[in-house]
Formats: sequence, C-alpha cells, structure tokens
Amino acid sequence: MLTRSITLVIGTRPEAIKLAPVAHALAARGLAVQLAFTGQHATLDPASFGLGGLPALRLRCRAGNDPRLHAEAVAAALTPALRGEGRPAMLIVQGDTSSALGGALAASAAGVPLAHVEAGLRSHDLSLPWPEEGNRLAIDALADLLFAPTEDNAANLATERLGGEVHVTGNSAIDALFEMVETLPPRLLDSGGLPRLLVTCHRRENWGAAFAPIGLALIELARSPWLRIEVVLHNNPAMAGAARLLLGGHPRIRLLPPMDHRSMISALRSAHLVLSDSGGIQEEAPALGVPLLVLRSKTERPEAVASGNSLLVGSDRATIVAEVNRLLDDRAAYRAMAVPALPFGDGKAAARIAAITEDWLVRQHGPREKLIA
Repeated sequence: MLTRSITLVIGTRPEAIKLAPVAHALAARGLAVQLAFTGQHATLDPASFGLGGLPALRLRCRAGNDPRLHAEAVAAALTPALRGEGRPAMLIVQGDTSSALGGALAASAAGVPLAHVEAGLRSHDLSLPWPEEGNRLAIDALADLLFAPTEDNAANLATERLGGEVHVTGNSAIDALFEMVETLPPRLLDSGGLPRLLVTCHRRENWGAAFAPIGLALIELARSPWLRIEVVLHNNPAMAGAARLLLGGHPRIRLLPPMDHRSMISALRSAHLVLSDSGGIQEEAPALGVPLLVLRSKTERPEAVASGNSLLVGSDRATIVAEVNRLLDDRAAYRAMAVPALPFGDGKAAARIAAITEDWLVRQHGPREKLIA
C-alpha cells in the first residue's frame, strides 16, 4: 500500500461532490488519500460527501471579495504541508475555483506533481466567467496530468500545447450523479399538476444589479397560472439577498433554502424545465433528461448545447420569457430537449482517473514498492 499519500484539495461543495468518487477510486486501488480543505466554503462537512473516514488537513482560508488573494492565501498555507516528511506523491485539484488555483500554485512551489480533474474547459473569454476562465488556464499550464472530461476539452489543451499528459476520462460529476440517483426513488413527474420551473443563479456575472432582468423575467412568467416557479437560494448572501429583495413575498414564486447534493438532484429530477447558470447543472441536467436554459451568454460546457439538452439564453429578460414559453407551448421542441444524453461521460471517470494516476506514479518512480516511505 502506498504510504506517500495523494492529496486532494477541496474548497467548495462542487469540488467535494466531484472529488469524492475520485478519492474512493484511488483508495480502492490501495493508494493513500489525504484531503486538504481550504475553508473557501467554511461549512463543508466531509462526512456528508462520504469522505469522513479520510485524513484531512484544514487550512481555514476563508474566501473574501478578491479571489486572487484567496488563491494566494491557500498557496501560502498549503505549501509548507507539501514539503518535508509529509510531502505527497501527487496533489490533485478540481475545476476552476480559487482553492484549485491556490492548490496548483502550492504544488508548483513545493515541486509536487499536479493533476487537474476537469481540465481543458474553455469559454475562450477571460471575462466570462471571471476569474474561473483564467484559473483554468493557469492550473492547466502547471499540471503534469490533465484529466479532460470530453474530446473537445482535450482538443483545447492540444491547441495550447501544454507540457502535461492529457487523458479523456469523462467528468466525475456524472459518477457522483449516478451514485446519488441510485439512492433516490424512481423519477415521477406530476403530469396532472402544473409544469415546474426550477431556477438557480449564483455566477459572478449575475450578482447584484445583473440579477434584476432575470428576476423580472421570473415575475413576468409568474403571471401565468399554469406554471410553478421555484428559486433555490444560494449560500452567497449577495445572491440570496438580491433574490429575496426582488422575488420575496411574490405569491406565485417560491424561494427555497440552499440544498445539499441529494436534495438538488431530487429537485432537478422532478422539474419540467430548469433555468440556471451553474456549471454542475449543465452537466447533470442532460444526463437526467431535463431541458436546461443556461443563464449565461457563453459557456465552457458547449457539449450540452451540441447535444440539444441545453440552450444559452443569457440574462436578457425578453429572451428568457420567450424561450420558457416556447418550450412550454411547443411539445415537440420540449421533447427534443428532454431526451437524456451523456455528453460529459458514462459515470466511470473516477476509475479511469485513479488508474491513470497510479500508472503515472509507477512510471515516474518505478514499481509500487519503491513508493513506500
């Protein structure tokens, strides 16, 4: 058994969801796993993601208004832990958060090999989303192993001519989704009730005043007595406050508290239509066969648009209203978007990531026994 651990950096709820299957797959291969919680989302409970039994380091780097400063704080706190006797064989980061960037910077500073789960996603616009697009570019430039969810992601990396190895694995979000769905009762849409529009909104480009046209679109849609609208509030107080200010007290719009992964997947499965700017939902909705209107003008996940399961509508009030009404009125158009598809993988990404990671370490260090401290 490897005693030099593989450290997984986790700062946010989506990172925990997507890295949990990877952690379990690594452990199943006999690889030692350690977690490093950055504190970006301070309330993360490892046990709620099935990670409670793994050793964990807590950095307590709370996120502020400047994501770059947070990344630097994570790097400064994590770098000493990557040196000396506790030096891991590899550090793994996921996605595009400031925690992931901080982890990548720490690995580079300490000379620890870096792997990036969910590499190669690109909107090709540094401002949309900001700072996530820049974070991905920086992480991928530093990574020794780049786990691309799709062939398009791998093509992006090939164009950039990076130094790390690129492997197409699928997205571990689908692994986590399938595992969760197995624990839920069968999906039942209430065909005798009103169509249900589920809404989530949290991306930086939709903060503050930018949420107003989205909220006004929901108010306009709520004039219809034939539609139920449910808005899931985000943990970010700026987003939750904007939604409450504009939509709170509306008799036909229900505001729901933030949801854990199980509750969110259950809500997605029972929705007729989803409005969201979430990256994770762009991955999950196609697999569940739930039509998705993306509240962004650009996306680093165009595969769901290409598969016909999602459509970019941005934050324009008239466009949002028109597209929701079109799908509710045009049954053929709705059915075409409601066919389940798997543009982001088959649910076996974590097993591939673990196998490739072990193979890379053996190629770097020789037989497994040479890795034992």
